Amino acid sequence: MSALLDDFKNVWTKPNNALMQIIVLNIIVFTVINIIYVISVIAGEDWLFVLIAKGIFIPAAIGEYVWRPWTLITYFFTHQNPLHILFNMLILYWFGMIVRDYLGNSKLIALYAWGGIVGGVLYLICFNTIPYFMKLTPQIGIKGADAAVYAIVVGAATYRPHLQIHMLFFGAIKIVYIAAVVVILSFIGVASYSSDAGMATNLAELGGALLGYIFVRQYEKGRDWSIPIEKVLNSIRNIFRPSSSNRNRSKAYSKASTSKGSSAKAKGGSFTSSATPSQDEIDMILDKISAHGYESLTTEEKQILFKASQKK
Repeated sequence: MSALLDDFKNVWTKPNNALMQIIVLNIIVFTVINIIYVISVIAGEDWLFVLIAKGIFIPAAIGEYVWRPWTLITYFFTHQNPLHILFNMLILYWFGMIVRDYLGNSKLIALYAWGGIVGGVLYLICFNTIPYFMKLTPQIGIKGADAAVYAIVVGAATYRPHLQIHMLFFGAIKIVYIAAVVVILSFIGVASYSSDAGMATNLAELGGALLGYIFVRQYEKGRDWSIPIEKVLNSIRNIFRPSSSNRNRSKAYSKASTSKGSSAKAKGGSFTSSATPSQDEIDMILDKISAHGYESLTTEEKQILFKASQKK
């Protein structure tokens, strides 16, 4: 048990580990919700689970939503069905790795968050303005990371459409085709699902997919939509982080950067000198890749990695 707790603790303390943190958070919420559900059913107090569900599922009726606006965030961390969370987390892991490696942790978090938010907004708009959906309002609301995951799937496919994933029974398939199939299936499901909640989930998925495409296209034009999300998260982190440690960390980083810059100049004015790169230089570059993606590296930094890879 202690080993399990240590593993969970490591997920949160390890830097630039956003993908696993999102997955673990989903698993924790799933576990807690199902524990409450089982206890409620056994005790014959179903109202307890309904009360909890209404507090974290996003309702369809706008009149209910205005009293619980936080559900626009909580719903895309919430699952109840084991297969639902299993498929969502597997897809999130596969495509999240691509987004993390090419765009970095901050873009991964932003895609997940914006995808869930836009999916929820589209769901609210459709179920409060379109007569067809207004007749099918789900009783409690919807849940699941589907919209957030679809944003990451489509975002990855938009940024690197020709990248391939090896799939069982199908072999190597370009991720753009995988994204196209899941979007088409979601579109078909909007009007063919037997479940009202299923229709609502498909609407949210389409909203997330649209966000994923627009997010990446805007990023390619130099507009970074991850900045507002980063600012919010940094504000939250600063609440729980002692101010003194922040200053010490900033000073240490500044000192290390200055030291490495001076060292590089002494060796020839840049990192591209013939000297073997130090482990500290390599670690800093790897941290930058984790945070912002490989393409954020300068030419000199890429040369350092290449030089380091040639070491035997």
